[in-house]
Amino acid sequence: MGEPLRIGMVGAGTISGAYLDTLERLANVTLTAVTDLDPDRAAAVAARVPGATVARSAAELAARDDVDAVLNLTIPAAHADVALTALAAGKHVYGEKPFATTREEADALLAAAADAGGPRLGCAPDTVLGTGVQTARKAVDDGLIGVPVAATAFMTTAGHERWHPAPEFYYRPGGGPLLDMGPYYLSALVHLLGPVVKVTGAASRPRAEREIGGGPRAGERFGVEVDTHVSGVLRHANGALTTLVMSFDVHAARLPRIEVYGTGGSLSVPDPNGFDGAVELHGSAGRWETLPVSAGYAGAGRGTGLADLAWALAEGRPHRASAEVARHVLDIMLTLLDSAREDKALRVASSCARPEPVAR
Repeated sequence: MGEPLRIGMVGAGTISGAYLDTLERLANVTLTAVTDLDPDRAAAVAARVPGATVARSAAELAARDDVDAVLNLTIPAAHADVALTALAAGKHVYGEKPFATTREEADALLAAAADAGGPRLGCAPDTVLGTGVQTARKAVDDGLIGVPVAATAFMTTAGHERWHPAPEFYYRPGGGPLLDMGPYYLSALVHLLGPVVKVTGAASRPRAEREIGGGPRAGERFGVEVDTHVSGVLRHANGALTTLVMSFDVHAARLPRIEVYGTGGSLSVPDPNGFDGAVELHGSAGRWETLPVSAGYAGAGRGTGLADLAWALAEGRPHRASAEVARHVLDIMLTLLDSAREDKALRVASSCARPEPVAR
C-alpha cells in the first residue's frame, strides 16, 4: 500500500468527532490540517491528532502542500463554497451531506471537478457502504424477494432542537428533515432499487418557531424557514414505488426505517443513518429471519466513504460515495419539494448509476 491520503478538515463542529474516531483507525488516510471559524475548536482537533496543525482559513488549508483531499464538514450553506475553493486548488473533496443546497451549486461543483482535470469529488452519506444496507442490497440483487415492487422509508422525530445546542441551521434553507435526513434514506434507496424518475410530494410547516431544549441556550426560540414534514411517492426507473415520510413534527412512532417489498418476499432494512444492524427477510419460510452479514465494510464509521475514495484512487476505480449519486439525491429532494409547492407530480431530471456493491 502507498502513502496515506493526507486530509485537511474544514469544520470542527459536532460531527467532526465521529469522523476523527474513524480516521484515526484507518491506515490509508491521515489528518494533517484543520480549520474552523472558531480557532479553539480547530486547536482542540489538532491537539487530538499527532502531526495535525491549524490553518487560518479554508483557502489556506486547501493551498497547503501537505493536504491531498479536503474533508468538508461545514454547515450546508457553506458546502459549495468550500468545495469550490478546494477544487480550484486541485484537491480532492469529500463533504458532508447535502451535496449542495441548489441544483446550480451542485452543477457548478461537478463542472469545477471536471475542469480541474483530476480531483475526485465525493459526498456523504457513507452509511450505505456498511454491512446493513449492503447486505440488504445483496439480498435484493440475489432475488431473495423476487422482483422489487415497492418500498417504504420513514424518518420521524420531534426535532433536532431537543438535543443540538445550536439547531437553527436545521430550520433554514438547506435544512429541514428532507435535506438533513433524506440523503441517508434516498442514498440507501438508490443502492437498493436504483435511480428515481418521478416524484409526487406534499409538505407542511406546522410551527413558525422552535425552542432549544438543552445546553447553555435552553429556552431560546428561533424562527422556522423551511417545511418540517414532507411526504411523497417516488417512482424508480425499475418501476418500484417508494412511499417516503421525513418529519421533524412526530412526537413518537413505531414505523420501520426502510422496508422493500417484492413479488416473492419482504425485506426489513436497518436504520440508514447507521452502518450496520440486522437485515430481516420474510420469504419462502413464511416468517421473519435475520440474514447473515454478506456484504459491506465491517466496522465502518463516518469517514469510510473518504477511505473508499482513497482506496479507489489507489485501485483506479470509481469511488462509491460519489458526487453523481449525491447530485441525483439532491435533485430528488428538491423535485419533491417543488412537487409539494406546485401540487403535481414532477419528473426528476437527473439520474445516476447504482454504485458498485461492497463485496466481502
